[in-house]
Amino acid sequence: MMSMHRLLTALGCALTAVLATAWSAAPPTWPARQAAATTVRTHGGLVRGAAHDGYRTFEGIPYAAPPIGRLRWAPPRPAAPWSGVRDATRPARACPQPAGEVPGGSTDEDCLHLNITTPDGARPAHPRPVIVWLHGGGFTTGAGSSYDAHRMAVRGDVVVVTVDYRLGTLGFLAHSGLPGSGTFGLADQQAALRWVRAEIGAFGGDPHNVTLAGESAGGYSVCAQLASPAATGLFDRAIIESGPCTGRPDRPFAPSSVPLSTARGAGADFAAKVGCGSARDVMACLRRVRVSRLLAAQETDQQPAYATPLLPGDPAAAIAAGRFHRVPVLIGNNHDEGNGWAAGIVQAGHPVTPDTWPDVVASFFPAPGQAKAIVREYPVHRTDGGPVFGAVIGDADFACPTAHTGSLLAAQVPLWRYEFADEHAPPLASGTPPFPLGAPHASELPYLFDLGGRPRDLTAAQHRLADTMIDYWTRFARTADPNNPSSPHWSRRTVLSLAPDHIGPAGRVRIRHHCAFWNGLG
Repeated sequence: MMSMHRLLTALGCALTAVLATAWSAAPPTWPARQAAATTVRTHGGLVRGAAHDGYRTFEGIPYAAPPIGRLRWAPPRPAAPWSGVRDATRPARACPQPAGEVPGGSTDEDCLHLNITTPDGARPAHPRPVIVWLHGGGFTTGAGSSYDAHRMAVRGDVVVVTVDYRLGTLGFLAHSGLPGSGTFGLADQQAALRWVRAEIGAFGGDPHNVTLAGESAGGYSVCAQLASPAATGLFDRAIIESGPCTGRPDRPFAPSSVPLSTARGAGADFAAKVGCGSARDVMACLRRVRVSRLLAAQETDQQPAYATPLLPGDPAAAIAAGRFHRVPVLIGNNHDEGNGWAAGIVQAGHPVTPDTWPDVVASFFPAPGQAKAIVREYPVHRTDGGPVFGAVIGDADFACPTAHTGSLLAAQVPLWRYEFADEHAPPLASGTPPFPLGAPHASELPYLFDLGGRPRDLTAAQHRLADTMIDYWTRFARTADPNNPSSPHWSRRTVLSLAPDHIGPAGRVRIRHHCAFWNGLG
C-alpha cells in the first residue's frame, strides 16, 4: 500500500509547483501607470503611495512591530512610529516561507505589513466599504502582495486591504509556557483588523463597514475569527471562499485546527528536530535558530490550535453550538475543488486505476471501513481514475463541509452560498494536466484579482462573469446583501451557480456531491 507520508510528500511537491507557476510573478510595480504620488497621514507617520488610472495603492505599511528577536513567537505589538515620509509604492517582503508562490521564498521576519488599494473617489469625507483579504496557502505560503485588487476596488468602489501574517512554524508553533501558542498568525490578522479600524478612514475607507474575506487557509481564518472572542467588533461581514469552517484534521486537503495539546506535541517534536529539544530554555534556543533552518524542518501544512485564549474552541464546534459573531456571511466552494490535488498526485507518478484505487483511498481515509465504503460510492472503472479521486477530495473536504457550514450559519445570520462552476476556468499552472480540471481549488481567484499583478487570459463571457462576481462581492460588502440591479437575483434559499453560461440556482448540490454519504460516513 502506498503510504500516507509518501502520498502527502508527492502532493506537497506537486502543489508547490502549481502555486509557483500561478503566482510567481515578481511583486508588481506600476511605473507605466503611475501618475503621481499620494501622501496620507497615519498615527504611525506619513506614507506616500502611488496614483494610477482610477485608483491608488499604498503598499508595505506596517501594522505591527517586526516579530524578531524576543518578539519571535510573541503576540503582535504595535508598530513604532517613523519620522519623515514612508515610501509605500512597493510591497514589502513576504513572511518567511519556502520557495513557491513567492519566488525564492522568504526569510524576512519583518513582514507584518498590509497593502491598500483605493478607488479614486475614496476620501475621508466620502468613505467606501472596506474588504480585508486574507490569503490562502495552507498557513505555510502566500503573500498579500500577490493579489492585485485594482479591478475589485475600481469596479466595486471599495477599499481593499491585503494582509501578510506569520506562517508556518513562526505563525503556529505551540509549546508549553509560551503565551499565544498555536495562534500567532491569527493574532496577526486581528492586529491588522485593529489597524484598519483605527487608520483606514484616512485612506477613504469606512472603518464601520469592514468585510473580512479570505480563500482556503484565508477562508478558514475567517471562520476562526468568527469563533474568536478576541475578534469581537473587528469586522462587520464575512466572505469565506473554499475554507469551510467544519474542516477536519483527518482530512488533509481542507484547512482545519487541532487541540492545543496536539499542537504542543508537534511543537516539542519540532524543537527536537532543530536541536533544541533538550535545551534548558527551549524557547531561547528556538529563537536563535536561523529562519532557513526553521523552514527546512517544518511540515508542509500548518494548523492553528484551539483550546487557547484566542481560540477557545474548535471553530467547527463553536459554529455548531452558535458561538460565533453574528455578522452576515457569503460562503462558497468551487465545483471541482479536488481536481488540482488529484492531478498533482497523478503527475507525481501515482496513477489512479481500478487496481490502485482501494490503496489510494485507504491512504487518505485510514479509519476502519471507510475506504471500502468510499470505493463502493465512487467506483473507478477506467485506467484514468483521476477525476474520481478529485471528486472524492472535493466532496469530502470542501463541497459537503461548505454545505454543512452554510446550514449552521444560516440558522443564525443572513447567508448567501455560491458554487463557482466555470468548467473552462483558466489554469493556474502551465503545462497540460492529465485530465480536464474544470473549476478546481483557487480557480475563482483570477476572476476577483490579478494574481501576481498579471491578468489571466479570460474570454468575453468569463470577463462578464468576473464583473458579476465582483459586483456580488462588493455589493455584499456595501449593504450585507449581494443582490444588485445589474446581476441575476441571488436567493438565500438556493446555492448560486457561477458560470459564464449560467448564473442561477445550482440545484441538487448535496446530491451531486454525495453529501448524504459523507455525512453518514463519520
